[in-house]
Amino acid sequence: MTNRLRSSVLSFVLLLSFGAAQAGPYDVPESVQAVAKAQITAGALESHIRFLASDALEGRGPATRGDELARLYLASELQSLGYLPGGEKGGWEQTVDVVGTTAQLPAVWSFTGKNGNVDLKLSEDYIAGSGVQTPNANIENAGLVFVGYGIEAPEYKWNDFKGMDVRGKVLVMLNNDPDWDPKLFAGKTRLYYGRWVYKYESAARHGAAGVIIVHTTPSAGYPWQVVQSSWGGEQFELPAEGEPRVQLKGWATEAATRRLLAAAGQDLDKLVTAAKNRNFKPVPIALKTSIKFDNKVSRVRTANVAGLLPGSDPRLKDEVVIYSAHHDHFGVGDPDSTGDKIYNGAEDNASGCSQLLAIARAMAALPERPRRSVLMLFVAGEEQGLLGSKYYSLHPTFAPGRIAANINYDGGNFRGRAKDLTYIGYGKSSLDGIVNAIVEKQGRHVVPDQFPDKGYFYRSDQFNFAKIGAPAMYFGRSTEYIGKPADWGRTQEEEWTEHIYHQPSDEITSEWVFDGMIEDASVGFYSGWLIAQADAMPTWNPGDEFEAARKKALEAVK
Repeated sequence: MTNRLRSSVLSFVLLLSFGAAQAGPYDVPESVQAVAKAQITAGALESHIRFLASDALEGRGPATRGDELARLYLASELQSLGYLPGGEKGGWEQTVDVVGTTAQLPAVWSFTGKNGNVDLKLSEDYIAGSGVQTPNANIENAGLVFVGYGIEAPEYKWNDFKGMDVRGKVLVMLNNDPDWDPKLFAGKTRLYYGRWVYKYESAARHGAAGVIIVHTTPSAGYPWQVVQSSWGGEQFELPAEGEPRVQLKGWATEAATRRLLAAAGQDLDKLVTAAKNRNFKPVPIALKTSIKFDNKVSRVRTANVAGLLPGSDPRLKDEVVIYSAHHDHFGVGDPDSTGDKIYNGAEDNASGCSQLLAIARAMAALPERPRRSVLMLFVAGEEQGLLGSKYYSLHPTFAPGRIAANINYDGGNFRGRAKDLTYIGYGKSSLDGIVNAIVEKQGRHVVPDQFPDKGYFYRSDQFNFAKIGAPAMYFGRSTEYIGKPADWGRTQEEEWTEHIYHQPSDEITSEWVFDGMIEDASVGFYSGWLIAQADAMPTWNPGDEFEAARKKALEAVK
């Protein structure tokens, strides 16, 4: 079934679900549209971004002064709009305890093999973080094993380990998941199995001592400099709770990996070819390595910020539409070529926070509150592994079965009006029909993820809501811009990822324009309003990976 046909079917299904709530399935009254036009404006969006991405907030690193200022600003804005505190103990925040580790890694990581020794230089050849939250990490005389993609996926009849005992080993893994055949996994669309988080978790379950993920720009979706900036400083996690862990979570460049394998008489290209088969078996690498390093460990606190607009319907007000955007970035880190060391995070994600605040203002200004409640949730620690949304999913303020949907904003369109809206998660839930109808009324069209190989659905906070069953949507950046050549948007996005993503240069500039961001924020506002008004809650499509979680969540609140 094509995406267009699927959307048509879903639109008919939603016509039945939404018909009782308003005159038509997706009719947005003129009074609601007027509120959006008055409240979701360029001035409202730009002002929030300028403050949140200013040098004064020092990059909003977790548990820093800038982090505290950002949280205070967001809570104050919500309070000024008439929202109620939606956090713990009647407050605006949900405290998130995190553990920070700064690994004191050696300048050179040495390996010994039959063809000689190989030294990997820190930052140039390898990057790593500690896998343990202790003052020391240690790997002693460990052998290496190439485990392909390091994936165990019974639903795809795929197992890269084949029962091999890899306890105490350092595992060399390919990034991504099998992507060369649409009959394997999801073809070019990266799944959670292709994420680095899964790789480290998989290795830990098998008792491995460490992991080296082979970085290539195509397989990661971003250049080596992003690994350097993302892993170069203090790393944060939720406190360990006895789960298995590796000692070291590492990355190596493709060139460094080739040198490493050559020292053991192995060829990376041949190993990659072998890994592209269900019959692949792990390959022991004739290398040994030891690495020991100290960790600076801190136990600190950050927080999610939550504001609640109670629903107007006596029955449906106990259900909620949750809007989310992460408020953190990377703080102060290594300087770039200009000497700038503040990672401002203007697009990622001051722009997402700004859109939520504009939507919050519009919701509060409605002549009548939505039937369901609306929660504005600004989550912490997304850049460190979706920590704030993970914590919320484990400690939700609404039962998962009462969360109607999640609408997540991670980034924003600062390039101008577009013909398209990129909808991450398109084809997964009944939300498709809502978004299609709204975007069509804007004179645009919906497209699925334009960079499916990057796995965006599993890289932002909507993933943690999906895991507890809530249908979720997230809008990516457009690629078809009005008045621009056909390939302009894609080229701009690729250049932005290469030079600005997770760099100090992610700052608001005079070149930013906000008419496209206004339209995208309006889509989220109208979508949330329609969901909040409907008699029935959205659903995952039959057979979707999150359908079972939804059924379990709904059963728990019967």
